[in-house]
Amino acid sequence: MIEPMGNAGRFLVEAAERLGVRLYAATHKEVHEDYPDRLRAALVGVCATDLTDTPRALADMEAFCRQHAVAGVAPCFELFTPLAALLAERIGLPGNDPRLARAARNKILMGEAFAAAGIPAPRWAVAHDAAGAYRAAQVHELGWPLVVKPAEQGGSWGVSVVDGPDRLADAVAAAQQFTHAHPHGLELDTRALLQEYIPGAEYSCDTVVAGGVAYPLPVVAKDTTEGRYRIETGHTCPAGLPAPLVRAVQHTAARAALAVGVRNGIAHTEVKIPPGTETPYVIETGARPPGDNLCEVIEAATGVSEAVAHLQAVLGLVPDTVPSRTDAASIRFLLPEHGGVLRRVVIPDLPGTHSEVHLRPGDVVPEPADSTCRIGHVVARAETADQARGLADRVAARSRVEVG
Repeated sequence: MIEPMGNAGRFLVEAAERLGVRLYAATHKEVHEDYPDRLRAALVGVCATDLTDTPRALADMEAFCRQHAVAGVAPCFELFTPLAALLAERIGLPGNDPRLARAARNKILMGEAFAAAGIPAPRWAVAHDAAGAYRAAQVHELGWPLVVKPAEQGGSWGVSVVDGPDRLADAVAAAQQFTHAHPHGLELDTRALLQEYIPGAEYSCDTVVAGGVAYPLPVVAKDTTEGRYRIETGHTCPAGLPAPLVRAVQHTAARAALAVGVRNGIAHTEVKIPPGTETPYVIETGARPPGDNLCEVIEAATGVSEAVAHLQAVLGLVPDTVPSRTDAASIRFLLPEHGGVLRRVVIPDLPGTHSEVHLRPGDVVPEPADSTCRIGHVVARAETADQARGLADRVAARSRVEVG
């Protein structure tokens, strides 16, 4: 696993236990020292290298993989998915197309890949600075509101929705603030992407690809905040769409995954469907397992383990993506009204739900501008999507978060 320190790591550990697979990790020595105890204990070995130095990392990981007879390469951290594709090709294991893999990391290359494949997506332009953003927005007639985001980053970091040109300079500055990715120090493309705003409801759909064959997973409804910053507040599976539209989303998500070179692994694709239409527009896709505990949500609803399917795909096996049940699940994130120091968190315990707290009293809570401000979450499971969503909403509404 190339950098399993994120949200997907815990699910891949569980998946490996089910499959009887031994896990190794490639990471930085200092990053490994901060791994959670469960993740550290699950690893048979660690290849300590510099993942920001591609030649060195490939040499170190190739020698490590050959020494330990590694049978699969699983990318976990979005920014290292191109590195995973190069490593898999180098040692002759199932992997993604290294010629296209960077398009799953860089949203400018992604836009070019979508255009080449004829995938419905927002119109977009690139800006190097605020002045260039003004010109690009006018020349390309992108309209208002306008989405401004970093060319390379995740977790809604640096993403703004601006309703007019007077806010554009601040949005570009926010998108360009990330020059290196934490915690590895990987250098990022600091250009800003200007993206046409697509109105309508938001959804995600993951796709497992094995040997170039796409296996669609359920469509999930996504909720976000309004205003300048659009932070995910929750997800619900199933999405509640009519069957023909579910198939359209799944087909479009699969095409997006293939367009950015996913051949053996999983892709997480986000789409919006404008009101009055049945056309899913792909906002972006990532060649890695989903975050936001979506692995848990989808398995609770369908019985399908995305993490198991991901490992099966990178091992050259046919992934198990057939649902074993038709329940529903919903997750809600607890967000603060403002930044500060966390004083207290109280989450009620209702039947059919469980919760986790991400921060402790005394921790600094960031301003609610991206997903790092989340204080905790609650997951609800029920027979229908409406019931699961309602149950999760009740727990979130009754929760108390005190930030001073």
